Amino acid sequence: QVQLVESGGGLVQPGGSLRLSCATSGSIFGFYVMGWYRQAPGKERELVAKIFSGGSTNYADSVKGRFTISRDNAKNTVYLQMNSLKPEDTAVYYCNAVHLVHTTRNYWGQGTQVTVSS
Repeated sequence: QVQLVESGGGLVQPGGSLRLSCATSGSIFGFYVMGWYRQAPGKERELVAKIFSGGSTNYADSVKGRFTISRDNAKNTVYLQMNSLKPEDTAVYYCNAVHLVHTTRNYWGQGTQVTVSS
C-alpha cells in the first residue's frame, strides 16, 4: 500500500506562485509514475503533470511553461512548482501514483486546495 500526503496549497493572488509537495510512504519512484491532477468545482478531475521513473515529464497544455513537476528521491517527495497562477487554476490538487506494470496499483492523496483570487 502506497500512502501519499499533499501539502502546500492555499490562497494566492493572480500571478503568484505556490509549491505543492507530495510525500510518499517509501522509495517508489523507480516503480511508479507520479502525477498531479486537479479538480475544479463542477468539473472532472484532469491531469496536470506527470513524471516517469526515468525522469521524463509531460504537462497539460494549460500549464505548460508555468508549472514544473519534479522529485527528490532522497526525500521520497514529488513537487509541483506553480508560477504565474491564474484564477482558472483554482482547484483541489491531488497527487497520484500508478505502478508501471500493475496499473491497478493506483493510489491517490487526500488533496490540497489551491485558490487563485484577488
